[in-house]
Amino acid sequence: MGKLILIDGNAILHRAFHALPPLTTKRGEPINAVYGLISMLLRVIQDLKPTHIAVVFDEKEPTFRHKEFAQYQAQRPAMADELSGQFEKAKKVLEAFGIPIYSKVGFEADDVIGTLAGDARQDVVIVTGDKDILQLVGGRVKVYLPIVGLSSAKLMGEEEVKEKLGIAPKQVADYKALVGDPSDNYPGVAGIGPKTAISLLEKYKNLDGIYAHLEEISPLVREKLTKGKDDAKLSLRLATIVKDVPVKFDIEACGRWDIDSQAVLNLFSKFGFKTLTERVKKVGKNLDDEKQMPLL
Repeated sequence: MGKLILIDGNAILHRAFHALPPLTTKRGEPINAVYGLISMLLRVIQDLKPTHIAVVFDEKEPTFRHKEFAQYQAQRPAMADELSGQFEKAKKVLEAFGIPIYSKVGFEADDVIGTLAGDARQDVVIVTGDKDILQLVGGRVKVYLPIVGLSSAKLMGEEEVKEKLGIAPKQVADYKALVGDPSDNYPGVAGIGPKTAISLLEKYKNLDGIYAHLEEISPLVREKLTKGKDDAKLSLRLATIVKDVPVKFDIEACGRWDIDSQAVLNLFSKFGFKTLTERVKKVGKNLDDEKQMPLL
């Protein structure tokens, strides 16, 4: 059957940029986020032993969420120039590795990942630092979630998500609809905190179930839910990852591994990735020994 790895390029680059010490090329250009992404890629190849890999990025244009809610992510500061300049460099390295890159204007990387994971016939592991994607966990789909910076990660199945969040993966969007999300700047229901949200979801399963049983809920909480119903419904739409993005998925390309070894080595030399050069050769030897796939 095989195993498909879907890497959230934006999430891992952001995490690497903030987690790793400053690193520059010979020309003084910031490069630490690219280093972190490729380092994570090599770890994933070695530890998870995929047969197929793709990387997904956001587009710069507004998404359907911004069009529905003008304040969506409005409080976020502009991306630092030191980070934004690394995206094209990262894509060049991925292209040299022969790894397909996916994105779709009008949607977030999460939505593209949700769509690709749903279309895949293989087992799927999503590599991301974004906990929103935990709502996709279930069946053949797991999430490989960095724990401390990029130094360690945990493979999250349904039980691990329930242990970490106190709710099932399929309840993540409903939970966020109740408590809101300061990072994405949508409101949820005013006055409903995590404990109350988890308690409501334990009893009524999802947002529709909660609103279908308002008469059973304590007057104080019922009043908050009644007043915040429109915000809850809006927040649910914003929190839910779309799984039908119109993107053409070529699974064969994800497993082809047409690696341009010289291009990879040239980029590593240009970026000053001496330790990564040795790592990629070591990982490549291991893969060759295991007859998994060629790497340099």
